[in-house]
Parts: sequence; C-alpha cells; structure tokens
Amino acid sequence: MGNEVFDAFDEGRFEVPGKTIGFSDIPWSKHPTFQGVELKHIVKGEETGGAYSFHMVRIAPNCSILDHIHDPQLETHEVIAGYGTCINDGKEIEYVPGVISIMPAKVHHEVHAGEEGLFLFAKFMPALC
Repeated sequence: MGNEVFDAFDEGRFEVPGKTIGFSDIPWSKHPTFQGVELKHIVKGEETGGAYSFHMVRIAPNCSILDHIHDPQLETHEVIAGYGTCINDGKEIEYVPGVISIMPAKVHHEVHAGEEGLFLFAKFMPALC
C-alpha cells in the first residue's frame, strides 16, 4: 500500500533544536487491536516527559480503527493521503487530505479507511506511549 504524498512523509524527519529523527529509521508496528492498522511512533512520551506523543498511522483499504476513547489523552488527526471517514463524538467527518480533527479526552471516535487506504498523523496530549 503506497501513496506518493504519504511515501514522501515516510521518508521525512522530525526536527527539534539539537535533534533530528528520520522517519525511515523507525519501524512500522502492527496495531495490537485493529487489523490492517500500522503505526510508526515518531516521538514517544519518554522523549517528551509524557507531555505528548506523535505517530504516523496507515490504515489498509477498507480497514478500521473501531470505536474507542482515550483517557486522559486529547487526540488529533491530520489526514495526509487517502480517503475515509471518522465518527467523532457521534458525528461523521469525511477524511480527505488536509483535514484535521480533534478528539477531546473521553470522546468516542472511530476511523474507517476507504478503497485507497488512509494515511494520517496522530498526536496525543499527554503522550499515549
């Protein structure tokens, strides 16, 4: 599963003063619960004192991250490529490139990839992992 724009991000980097994290140096890991979902943990809570974590997410065509909540994390999604939908607090949001969605702590949400799959950045405050 590939997409030109997402592939460019997959070869990108995270820059902070005095540190560069090359995305290509970080392995993909399968989501422990949702089939067809893979994560790349760009910045973990251990690097931010637990303040935030930053992840790339790729969801295979027609796969889903089913209904769940995070407590105490606020989560954001930034859609990079592909198409799908997010059910955020009971409301459906079309996920297309350029869409940003915010899920406050304890708010039910789910994400469903379309025929092309779905590629996004997910950020958690405080850190998820």
